[in-house]
Amino acid sequence: MEKNLRQTEETNRLTQEEDEYEDSLEAWTEEENEDANGDDEESEFLCLFCDSKYGSCDALFEHCRLTHFFDFDGIRKELSLDFYGSFKLINYVRSQVANNICWSCGIHCLSKQELQSHLHQSVNTKDVKLLLDDDKYLNPFMLEDSLLYSFGGDDEEDDCNTSFDKEEIVRDFCKVCIDDDDDDDDIAEEIEYAETSYKDRNKSVMTVSNGRLSLANSSKRMTDNGMDHGESVKPSDSITNDKQSRVYSADVVEKDIKKINDSYFGSYGSFGIHRDMISDKIRTDAYREALLKNPSLLNGAVVMDVGCGTGILSLFAAQAGASRVIAIEASEKMATVATQIAKDNGLWWSKINTEGSNNSTGVIEVVQSMVENLDKSIEIQPHSVDILVSEWMGYCLLYESMLSSVLFARDRWLKPGGAILPDTATIFVAGFGKGGTSLPFWENVYGFNMSSIGKEVVEDAAKFPIIDIVNHYDLVTNSAVLQSFDIATMKPDEVDFTASAELEAKLDSVASNHNDMEQKVTSCYGIVLWFETAFTSRFCKEKSTVLSTSPYTPKTHWSQTILTFQEPIAMASSKFTAEGSAAVGTDGCPASKLVLRISIARSTQHRCIDISLETAGVGVNGQKRSWSVQIFNLS
Repeated sequence: MEKNLRQTEETNRLTQEEDEYEDSLEAWTEEENEDANGDDEESEFLCLFCDSKYGSCDALFEHCRLTHFFDFDGIRKELSLDFYGSFKLINYVRSQVANNICWSCGIHCLSKQELQSHLHQSVNTKDVKLLLDDDKYLNPFMLEDSLLYSFGGDDEEDDCNTSFDKEEIVRDFCKVCIDDDDDDDDIAEEIEYAETSYKDRNKSVMTVSNGRLSLANSSKRMTDNGMDHGESVKPSDSITNDKQSRVYSADVVEKDIKKINDSYFGSYGSFGIHRDMISDKIRTDAYREALLKNPSLLNGAVVMDVGCGTGILSLFAAQAGASRVIAIEASEKMATVATQIAKDNGLWWSKINTEGSNNSTGVIEVVQSMVENLDKSIEIQPHSVDILVSEWMGYCLLYESMLSSVLFARDRWLKPGGAILPDTATIFVAGFGKGGTSLPFWENVYGFNMSSIGKEVVEDAAKFPIIDIVNHYDLVTNSAVLQSFDIATMKPDEVDFTASAELEAKLDSVASNHNDMEQKVTSCYGIVLWFETAFTSRFCKEKSTVLSTSPYTPKTHWSQTILTFQEPIAMASSKFTAEGSAAVGTDGCPASKLVLRISIARSTQHRCIDISLETAGVGVNGQKRSWSVQIFNLS
């Protein structure tokens, strides 16, 4: 009897607990559904380009297509983007727009309003797909971006549910991380977890570390190539401390940069390069004049030579009366060479000799180091240098990215009001004609017409920048200043810039007879860039000088940088009589003016630069025409 009573009590207790559990489960489910419905009712999708908000993805993307020339569905199909690729595309576009950069062509605009006016039909979508290979775009750029978890739409729901299979997840795991220690059970757990997370569309970012697909909130700004790309994932302490993490990290990037730097500085171990530079009289004489013909500046001064090479500039400074010359050279071989040259000329300063009273009269001290790591090699008091000198210029002025190192040295060691040589730099631009191409050569090869080769060569030239000499008589437009730099005061981030210039046809290039000058047409095949650096009277009181790489001056080892148009543009005087409705830039309606918009920025490939070129023509009747944006990489 007692036994039966205990069984009855136990049965009642279990039944009551089960009822309570079912009631709580039902209440939880109802609450969850209410929350979900509430979320759906309150969901607003923010436009990728402006502040407009829409209640559905379809409405938003239709707005983007019609207003901002961004066809999300069309781009997904064209690039065959899966869920992850589409996820990255949204984050990529948001990050670019936040920095006033055109997502399609890479043009850096000066304001949000200017970007809105610039937006155009997509170009170079294949290049965009290469950018989307970067897994940093798996990190939501904008917190609580509901668009990231809803862009599939009702019409794609079935596709999303069926395409998220285990093989695809495994492929994605292999693409973004590797963990050799994971066993099959671990991977199976992660796949199951990822699949659940995907279907639930939790508002978190999927990241991979240690072979684990984890969820984290976006909390850390990302920068790439000197530009802020927005929020990135902040790793948890467990991820940070896990020694088996195989994701790309700052360490990997640092190793890549070190490898490039080693190759770069190693290339300067070739004496042929130094002979070419020293033999460049325009270059060497400009520095020699600035250093030797300004005694009030150099006498008794402490000089720092950044990137001394053979030490030629340091030797000039010592010869001019400097009390100390700190010659910095990253190439181990050239640092040794520069030291020996200073010794051979009795200008080497030795601490041992000085302390031993060996009557050392030398003033040059060679330090083998990158200037950014100089503190590890020598102790120099901050802001103790009187003069900072460096021959830092590369092709198109900014190639090799050495200016950043000079600015680093300026900010750390140059005295307030100290001299920097050279102290200004200017980039110029002009249009060149047929004579600036290889077409004339191929049109007559020992009496044979090989112009078909020339045409192909010119077409290929439109894809890459060319370093070559352009004669001044091959220029068919005026020259214009593109960008000027004050090396003494500029900020490091001003190395990257966007600038505009207008070019007009040179009358003497379109006709030899002044009477028919107004009706003659010439073809502009592209633009040529060159630079000048100046040692101005701001610091060089006795003798200022200019180093020019212009087509109008004797050639230098820098030559000029040539950017070829995709097609030649006809140009003429503004008084030309146009024909009917001919397109601007053709012989029937030549352009009287070219409006250029050029961006030059440090590339993601260390020490290289990217150049974007927007070209528009203005006809004699005021009609305008724009050509496709061209992107060049100088590497």
